[in-house]
Amino acid sequence: MLKFEKSTSKWTYAAIYAALTIVTLFTIYPIIQVIGVSLRPGDRLHTTSLSIIPENASLNSYRQLIGVDANVRRHVAAAWAAGGVVAAYHALGREKPFMLWLINSSIVSAMVTILGVSLACTAGYAFSRYQFIGRDAGLIALITTQMFPATMLLLPLFLMLIKLQIFDSFLGLTLAYSATALPFTIWQMKGYYDTIPFSLEEAARIDGCSQFKTFYQIVLPLAAPALVITALFSFMSAWSEYLVAAVIISDRSLFTLPLGLKLFQSNFDTQWGLYATGAVLVCIPVMTLFLVLSRWLISGLTLGSVKG
Repeated sequence: MLKFEKSTSKWTYAAIYAALTIVTLFTIYPIIQVIGVSLRPGDRLHTTSLSIIPENASLNSYRQLIGVDANVRRHVAAAWAAGGVVAAYHALGREKPFMLWLINSSIVSAMVTILGVSLACTAGYAFSRYQFIGRDAGLIALITTQMFPATMLLLPLFLMLIKLQIFDSFLGLTLAYSATALPFTIWQMKGYYDTIPFSLEEAARIDGCSQFKTFYQIVLPLAAPALVITALFSFMSAWSEYLVAAVIISDRSLFTLPLGLKLFQSNFDTQWGLYATGAVLVCIPVMTLFLVLSRWLISGLTLGSVKG
């Protein structure tokens, strides 16, 4: 809740809350519109009704995207019995493409999150605690990369992945996403490590802890809020990204959610119901993560590493 001085007039309160209400309405209006389109029958984009829930609201678009009936289960089970995981994976893609895109995005986002957190927490610690040749130049180079848009990296990434023979693969896409997210996350972890007193590590070393044990058991628990923010940023950079994936991935069986949703749009027709439903479903994992990790995010902004 907002706090004001006692001398603030009631009219000032009213003006501030009115402004906040207007901004909130502008923010949630597009979301409400997308949800409304996903519930409209017949792929209707526009309507003359002002109701939030449209007339004859239907969940057909949701059932079409994520509903798994007996036929789908039977085909996937038969493919599993005949060819194992890979065959079942392709069978699911034929029967329910959205579910395949969801699995692909989950795999890529999980790989980017694990790789991003692992490299950012160690590289940030090195930049924070050690003095070595090229340290300052490395930090400047990392922050300089944030000045350039991702589109400038597409051609170099394209050529590098072809040379490494990992083009059009999850591994290539994971490396591309990690390369664009790591500079920010390394700086973020480095800044948080700077707030942790070095005396804690010295005390642990005196008690007999090795360098790795000190880092793993003393420093990382104190840096948990920063690790959560790093993981969330890495996940979001991969979950809803379209441009890099469109350049690197051409095999439809490897499409992620943004690439798959683009298939609902064509030159002559757009499946607005499925498009809007997919957009709503894509937002759910990110919103869930924010709610689950909110305690850590708040503590990372409000608490220090030690008390006293």
